[in-house]
Amino acid sequence: MKQVFLESHNIKNPNNGFGQFNYHLIKGLYNANVSDFEMTLHAKDTMPLKKEFENYFKYKTYKSISRQPLFRIRKKYDVWHSMNQNIKIEPYYDIPYVLTVHDVNFIDEVSSDLNHATNRRFIEKLNRSSAITYISEYAKASTHKYFDVPDVPEHVIYNGNPIRVLLDTETYPVKTQTNRPYLFFIGALNERKNVHTLVELLELLPDYDLILAGNHTSNYAKDTLAKTIVKTKTENRVHILGTINAIEKQHYLKNCTAFVFPSLLEGFGIPPIEAMRFGKPVFLSNLTSLPEIGGEHAFYWDHFDPEHMRDVFEKGMHIYETNKAQYEKAYVERALSFNWDTAALEYAKVYRSLL
Repeated sequence: MKQVFLESHNIKNPNNGFGQFNYHLIKGLYNANVSDFEMTLHAKDTMPLKKEFENYFKYKTYKSISRQPLFRIRKKYDVWHSMNQNIKIEPYYDIPYVLTVHDVNFIDEVSSDLNHATNRRFIEKLNRSSAITYISEYAKASTHKYFDVPDVPEHVIYNGNPIRVLLDTETYPVKTQTNRPYLFFIGALNERKNVHTLVELLELLPDYDLILAGNHTSNYAKDTLAKTIVKTKTENRVHILGTINAIEKQHYLKNCTAFVFPSLLEGFGIPPIEAMRFGKPVFLSNLTSLPEIGGEHAFYWDHFDPEHMRDVFEKGMHIYETNKAQYEKAYVERALSFNWDTAALEYAKVYRSLL
């Protein structure tokens, strides 16, 4: 039987975007009940995967030495899927190769010099590709903007919404950090996410608190964000949670007044569609993939001047409250339209096209 290798070792990071993508796509492929080819998962810790998926997949243990050209994996799989564009693991042989591009933000964040090691590695991955998948039209367009893309089949396959089942948050002992109405953000608290602008917005919204969930160990969080909180004297109204689990996330999404996401760079942006699952008004930056993902019922900031952000927020909340039933319905429908099982079937089609 034909063999597909899923280079999925970033599944070890369940709280970041790559880890989430790997896990949910793998679970979607499991739900697809594929019988015409076999798939091998590549992970450092295969035991949890074996426990969840049993013998549906084959498993190969990741070893860091396999990043070195002489020690690359030498089994000749029929298709190799590089599930994240930054992976250093490559096949030893020239075999059919699927590359998934989440974003090319490294052009802005690392270097725009195409001779930089990061860009050279990405160019090599592009050039060995037999098919390329993108998680958004924005990811595809920006790849073509900065790189010479080979003449191979290209596919835009949207990510799914991780929140498929609404959990019972009433019986789980989640203690909300405030009794006041609050705005909610979830994501890494780093420069890309631009969350200090939410604190500047909060200064102009005295009736609200702000809850920030996500890794807060970056220099940006310790410096820019912390200084903005002090400058705006919002120490008692900004609540930084750190990373939270799935039921805590649903609790805060369910009970927030609005979801706020002023991110500067997003290849897709899963948190907004998670918030839409609860029918919550969603306020996003009008940048990169977010208008594509947020759709016509989200509200957008064109820039991050606090007065502009306040005006968009207040006008958006008025529109939402005036048409609440319509907006809640539209948000939930859009959230459900992003489905991991559907995405997995599309990836399976790509694999079959190369087998």
